[in-house]
Amino acid sequence: MIEDFLLPDLVTELPAAIRLQRLVQVLRETFMCGAVVLLQHDNDALRPVAAVGLVQDALGRRFDLARHPRLAALISRREITRFEADSTLPDPYDGLLDDSPGEPLPVHDCMGVSLHVEGELWGVLTLDALEEGTFDEGARQKLQRLLPLIEGLLRVTRLEQENRALRMVRADEQRALPGIKQHGIVGNSQAITRLLDELSIVADSDLTVLITGETGVGKELFAHWLHAHSPRAGKPLVQVNCAALPESLAESELFGHVKGAFSGANSDRAGRFDAANGGTLFLDEVGELPLHVQAKLLRTLQNGEIQRLGADQPLRVDVRIVAATNRNLADSVAKGDFRADLYHRLSVYPVPVPPLRERDNDVLLLAGHFLELNRARLGVRSLRLSPDAEQALLGYDWPGNVRELEHVISRAAIKALGRNGSRQAMLTLDAALLDIPIGSGALTAQSAQTELDPAELQPLRLSVEACQREQIRRALAACDDNWSAAARLLELDASNLHKLARRLGLKS
Repeated sequence: MIEDFLLPDLVTELPAAIRLQRLVQVLRETFMCGAVVLLQHDNDALRPVAAVGLVQDALGRRFDLARHPRLAALISRREITRFEADSTLPDPYDGLLDDSPGEPLPVHDCMGVSLHVEGELWGVLTLDALEEGTFDEGARQKLQRLLPLIEGLLRVTRLEQENRALRMVRADEQRALPGIKQHGIVGNSQAITRLLDELSIVADSDLTVLITGETGVGKELFAHWLHAHSPRAGKPLVQVNCAALPESLAESELFGHVKGAFSGANSDRAGRFDAANGGTLFLDEVGELPLHVQAKLLRTLQNGEIQRLGADQPLRVDVRIVAATNRNLADSVAKGDFRADLYHRLSVYPVPVPPLRERDNDVLLLAGHFLELNRARLGVRSLRLSPDAEQALLGYDWPGNVRELEHVISRAAIKALGRNGSRQAMLTLDAALLDIPIGSGALTAQSAQTELDPAELQPLRLSVEACQREQIRRALAACDDNWSAAARLLELDASNLHKLARRLGLKS
């Protein structure tokens, strides 16, 4: 009996992810269906926390209740609900079952129920099948009998998490289950797990944090996470894009000015530090600040005071600084572009964000997240990746990281819709639609062992130029055709990049 498989999990201490995955696997075998998914309720949406029978990217998706009437119906009822094969309500998993042969097939039978823990809504359990009639009255009664056991497993998991949270004196984690994406950051790789564990500790302090990482890794998202998990979470988070500040106005934007401080200053104006008082000031692209503003920022970090442009007296502010940059600030210090004393003040606690190529299978979870966003944005029935597309995503180096992945998925979704033309079709994105180099990460063993025909060789100069063109195109794609950002990514002077591009025929 199924109880014999699940009851031991009630008395055995297991990681939540393992316990919940065992639960959905046992339920799939018991009901002999295509897929079983456990979804947690989160701000008018449902997030899968354990799944079996769905494509790999499913755990990265977010199902908004307003767009998925079947899930909304399940969560609004306490009783078990079965949707007939001719139901007019679209199924959220159409085309997402991983055992669909060839082209994705629609789900034909669906049953589900809302789940409650200690009287509170926890989420939803869904069971789906390709064969009509899988969930008959006997199946409904069986699920009804198992419901107390399923909710008991969720209750035990919550209690274990609360005990761990108490030992860590982390009250804000008491209601979360491990592996559940309540922080808005998609990913469960070791690199991301370690980073969030580290950030959860430093969030409690008022230490200045310097977030570093390549273009597109999500430094802004981690800065928001840090603020949301800090004691300042109820206070403002003010973000400043230092790269977008005109040099002549940067000081006024940050610290404010008084009437008459300069031509056009017709009244007193508070700056970003005033706006962030009591909260957090996020200085994005801090390496772009002019040197004279760096000196004034240093004084603020040292004594907690700001002086508005044109004012005689300083003002006290209570602001935590979180800065981010994709530059190597140590190199900028050596070149004289950044103050050494400010660098040491900002990097009290440096936090490097790992690039996407070091996050293992997170690329598929993130792809699922972007697929669901584009499915809703384009109004299509279903979007999924083909097996060769999954392999292409896993094998690519992602120089533009998460931002590049988002753009790749968005472009591919639009191309797929344009090629098919029907928003009611279940669209599959194949590798060709992704428009990324296949096998760009490294030579395969087979290709490395292949002997080259000397006639296929070309002059080294032409090979180098072809490689340079490819790298420049990839950098531009990763930076939304921003030549300055691409130059930083390629570690080139911007003027030299323009000259090189013209020589290679990439610019007129």
